[in-house]
Amino acid sequence: MYLVFDIGGTFVKHALIDSLGNIHTKNKYYTPDNINFLIESMSNLYSEFSNVKGIAVSCPGIVDTKTATIYHGGALPYLHNKNIKRLLERRCDVPIPIENDAKSAALAELWLGSVKGHSNAVVLVLGSAVGGGLIINGKLYRGKNLSAGEVSYMMNGINFSSLKADFLGVTGSAVEMINKIANARGIESSGQQVFELINGGDSEAKSIFEEYCLNLAIHILNLQYLLDPEVIAIGGGISVQPIVEKTIKQVIANIQINNPIHYARPNVVTCKFQSDANLLGALYNFFQCEQQNVLSPN
Repeated sequence: MYLVFDIGGTFVKHALIDSLGNIHTKNKYYTPDNINFLIESMSNLYSEFSNVKGIAVSCPGIVDTKTATIYHGGALPYLHNKNIKRLLERRCDVPIPIENDAKSAALAELWLGSVKGHSNAVVLVLGSAVGGGLIINGKLYRGKNLSAGEVSYMMNGINFSSLKADFLGVTGSAVEMINKIANARGIESSGQQVFELINGGDSEAKSIFEEYCLNLAIHILNLQYLLDPEVIAIGGGISVQPIVEKTIKQVIANIQINNPIHYARPNVVTCKFQSDANLLGALYNFFQCEQQNVLSPN
């Protein structure tokens, strides 16, 4: 059995998962507000189990998988320039590989999900920003500077005079889209309520949602031309809503009709895993590190 952590901005999720990807127990607790409390909480949880073969971790930020150092840290700035692997290994006598959260989600889909069996794929995770993972030749591609798949930094455009850019991480944010609709309709900022409006045909909610999908569709077409993947999988909390995949596909079709120059036909699907994706992907990263014999402490 393996103990797996998914460190998020609000919660630390944890689970006991076997080598086949079966989740035996799962829980979560509020994310501590500093690195010391985080390490203490994780190591204390580890001490409660006696049959753990290893610990796998998914976290925000850019993760240097060679040194296990985290840079920036996304919603958790205190992770910047920290090495959770090294800090945990001082307390836990098992191997502990670390991987970025969006890349973990992509690995979960590669292992057991929607891109299993495909050599080349893109996984887009729609959340507070847009996470991304690139699968090339059947493997996760990180790039020279570990920034491959960081699609939130892709620009929609740039102001000519100020050179201020408009980023996909903002316009593609599911959280921002939901907040925008909620504010426009004067309701609670709840994904469930917002999608009730969208699915119910509310004109204002539908207009904002379709604009959101249009922006995503443009980048999906660009990614298709750039990488020519076999599949582009859409994940994140809102992907459980069938209207998300349906609308993105419809917008792409409309773009193609109105721009005959477009010959790309991206295969857009919904990710299999939602809230468990980072957990399963972190474990798959553990197995890959084990195969590569890079699990020893730094």
